[in-house]
Amino acid sequence: MERMSDDRPVRWTQATVYADMWADPDADPRNKDGSRVVEGELATLQDFLEGYRLTVRMKCEGLDAEQLARRSVPPSTMSLLGLVRHLAEVERDWSNWIHDGEPLPKLYGAKDADFHGAVAEQAVVDAAFRDLEREQAATDAALARHPDLSERLGKDAIAVRELLVHRIDEYARHSGHADLLRECVDGRVGQ
Repeated sequence: MERMSDDRPVRWTQATVYADMWADPDADPRNKDGSRVVEGELATLQDFLEGYRLTVRMKCEGLDAEQLARRSVPPSTMSLLGLVRHLAEVERDWSNWIHDGEPLPKLYGAKDADFHGAVAEQAVVDAAFRDLEREQAATDAALARHPDLSERLGKDAIAVRELLVHRIDEYARHSGHADLLRECVDGRVGQ
């Protein structure tokens, strides 16, 4: 199996203004119309979540199925495609925390199937991004019905605020993984 560390690409960035950035500030889709003024706790949490979600997607842009499925160093099964599938699975799990009813089944099956099934096939890539978008929208819609951050939801009585912070934490952590995985694939670096 080819390891990412066997192929040492030259480090690069598309940014021309700041050499350590992924994109120039004016071209960065995370900079909404150049301002980041967000009012209120709920809006702030949602803004951070959206920024990290977008970062994960940006780290995957421009790569083919083989590059997205390329795993890091053994014994890790982590790949950019695996992260996308994992985040879709986690979004579904968070939706399950919100409801009192029977949980939805896992998207990809047994433990770690999200990473093990991340194979270099375009159909798998397309399905993973569709799954992620669908599961994010479902969790967002479910939480939109509960704007009180102190409200406790589901069997475990988790506070909406805690659920949002967990989501931010998950995406932030995996954005960091995505930084390293992308650099190993083609040398692209940046925030």
